[in-house]
Amino acid sequence: MVDRSGRWGGEGVQRVLLTGEAAALLRRLTEMHGPLMFHQSGGCCDGSSPMCYPDGEFRTGSADVHLGDLVVDGLDRPIAFWMSANQYAYWKHTQLTVDVVKGCGSGFSVEAPEGVRFLIRSRLFTDQESAQLGLH
Repeated sequence: MVDRSGRWGGEGVQRVLLTGEAAALLRRLTEMHGPLMFHQSGGCCDGSSPMCYPDGEFRTGSADVHLGDLVVDGLDRPIAFWMSANQYAYWKHTQLTVDVVKGCGSGFSVEAPEGVRFLIRSRLFTDQESAQLGLH
């Protein structure tokens, strides 16, 4: 279970991080749209990219996994990051980093009108991190 610090099981291993550029964009988007959330489905419509929505606009449920809360300096509350359980089955051995690049993303994600899109960079967890997360 993810605790409020965004760490899985309180062990100190973060499943999802963000770059400074993504944090700056999230501050701007929060000013425009209010509190935000991420969901990554792996489905159609740019599903391999994390989609950013006003918090609560995308309904999550038992078919979704809460990977963590992104704490962004300057924002009053963290930004939840969710992933569909099916997609999580493929990504559970990786640490994800939310980044932003120039280019068109999905029209459903709040950054689309800004001429940029969020994307995921990933790395495999080390053996020690995997053990802490109970993945072995």
